Amino acid sequence: MSEVDGAMGGRQDLAAAIEQRSEPLRQLVHEVGRVIVGQEKLIQRMLIALISGGHLLIEGVPGLAKTTAVASLAKGISTDFQRLQFTPDLLPADLIGTQVYRPQSQEFVVQKGPLFTNLVLADEINRAPAKVQSALLEAMQERQVTIGSETFELSDPFMVMATQNPVEQEGTYPLPEAQVDRFMLKVVVDYPTRDQELEILKRMAITGEIPSVQSVATPDDILEAKKLVGQIQVDQRLQEYVVDLVMATRDPMAYGLPLSDMIQFGASPRATINLTLAAKANAFFAGRSYVSPDDIKEIAMDVLRHRLHLTYEAEAE
Repeated sequence: MSEVDGAMGGRQDLAAAIEQRSEPLRQLVHEVGRVIVGQEKLIQRMLIALISGGHLLIEGVPGLAKTTAVASLAKGISTDFQRLQFTPDLLPADLIGTQVYRPQSQEFVVQKGPLFTNLVLADEINRAPAKVQSALLEAMQERQVTIGSETFELSDPFMVMATQNPVEQEGTYPLPEAQVDRFMLKVVVDYPTRDQELEILKRMAITGEIPSVQSVATPDDILEAKKLVGQIQVDQRLQEYVVDLVMATRDPMAYGLPLSDMIQFGASPRATINLTLAAKANAFFAGRSYVSPDDIKEIAMDVLRHRLHLTYEAEAE
């Protein structure tokens, strides 16, 4: 068999494996969608972040089922899940754990915190001060937690899904730039349409018939999906396209965009990496072994929106 035939056979095998392994995740989107009305994009973005090893920031006013969506996803995967309600009096030890002294043995024992799980919901993350928000950084970036002199590896898969209220609301703190950049995607959740809200009303206040989420995937399905996402091909021209998109946020005039007075500073190299990984995950959901330009276009806004810092003039406008 020639090298060309071998390469073709390898791509066909990869495409078949992706088609097979992506099916449980498509079922998972449908299953969670039975419970959450009108949030298909949010559900898919949660899974894209999960299978590409990223984290998700969800912004929206209270009452839009952000917390319910995350809890439903955990049920659909049949995995461990912890919900952390961020408040102004939260301490870093409340997240990562601490050392507890045992008088009987006269030694300190590590008491692990709620971060030692697969899915973490950091609810209303911007209601806690920056010191607590920063406690998540090591866990999100390094997939490990240090308690005292000991370092502990976190579970795989591991993802932080943080919800935040709009900064204009009472009692909120803006997230530090370093932490915001750690989130692969930021999804803005809007109000439901009239028909969707009517369906919510019927379920919650009229019939009381609220569907329950059935487990249709496992953590092993997620790990296998992550391996396959890493093998999805990205053409050289698309790699250059991603780089040009990110570079245009830093020097828009070089790309013929009159936006220099509006952008204070653009996206970091982490945006380039995350946009590529998210596009590969998007292709995985479509059952393809290669990334298309539409994969990049579809996911670009969610990757870039929280990484662009506008000038005062742009904010005022």
